[in-house]
Amino acid sequence: MNRTIPINAPQIGKEEIDAVIKVMKSGILTHGLGAGPAVTEFENAFAKYVKAKHAVAVNTGTAALHAALVAANVKAGDHVILPSFTFVATAEVVVMTGAKPVFVDIDPDTYTVSPKAVEKAITKKTKAIIPVDLYGLPADLKPIRESADKHGLKIIEDAAQAHGATYRGKPVGAFADTACWSFYASKNMTTGEGGMLTTNDAEIVEKVRCMRSHGEKEKYMSTMVGHNYHMPEIEAAIGRVQLKKLPKFVAKRRANAKRLSKWLEKTKKLKLPAEPEGFKCSYYLYTARLWNAKKEKRDKLVEELRQKGIGAFVCYMNPIHLMPYYRKFGKYRLPETEKASKQVFSLPVHPGVSPEEIDFIGKTALHLLR
Repeated sequence: MNRTIPINAPQIGKEEIDAVIKVMKSGILTHGLGAGPAVTEFENAFAKYVKAKHAVAVNTGTAALHAALVAANVKAGDHVILPSFTFVATAEVVVMTGAKPVFVDIDPDTYTVSPKAVEKAITKKTKAIIPVDLYGLPADLKPIRESADKHGLKIIEDAAQAHGATYRGKPVGAFADTACWSFYASKNMTTGEGGMLTTNDAEIVEKVRCMRSHGEKEKYMSTMVGHNYHMPEIEAAIGRVQLKKLPKFVAKRRANAKRLSKWLEKTKKLKLPAEPEGFKCSYYLYTARLWNAKKEKRDKLVEELRQKGIGAFVCYMNPIHLMPYYRKFGKYRLPETEKASKQVFSLPVHPGVSPEEIDFIGKTALHLLR
């Protein structure tokens, strides 16, 4: 190969550049309450895309998660159930509210949180559950929704990696009280940074809109403690264009994933990505697993792939419950999480990867695994 194939790459064209120039010429770069014209247009379009009644744009996916927890009245002394096999932001926001993160294990086939583990972890102190749609595959929300309803809990779905995915025929977020999205540069669609919160609950929306702008319902009149979580107008303009392209982006990711699987299914040494019936994965990452292998063998394969110009990557090699800061929240036995963290690795399938490059990735991986 003449170039390294990155694990992910933003797909930016002339349309996004033109949208940025239009905002700059308008002179409206932001808004005092975070609700400028480009932001409002992007919110309306995104809500329609995911079939939610409301959407609130913020500056990061982490901000969306934090605002959702605050809107759900999660506070000091409460417990929030979540997987450890995810990016640290999912747990970080729980700690920011003063609540305790309670880590539970994953399903070994999907790598998303186990509904049975969630039900088992619920106590009188539990206030909310944060399922994560990992690698673009939706979490199994129906049984989690049933548990939440039984115990009077809120579901805040971390959909940061699942733009364009569906669950039981509906966009992700349909079974949650709130869904939180990221538009970081590597995501299926991007605004550079940025996030979005979607919900059907008007009360949640009112709280989040206040929180993103220093607790203000109107300028210089704070009704609650807030933050500066504004999304800039330039980012919103990029997001509006990217959203229009998202269906094609996801279709290309799925086509690339299917083509790569045809190569990799020739070896019995790998477990390939699962897509259970009723789930549609958006393939933020194509994640395979080196069966019955030690971490050192997985790491060696990843390094060899990188030397061949393939941007192989590991998400997540360090489960949150084992990170130095988070150990203080308790000792957890999460065998499936810890096993997966030593065996999984991801390969590039983003829209910028050509069919020829997919074939190269497949052939190279097979050669290294022989």
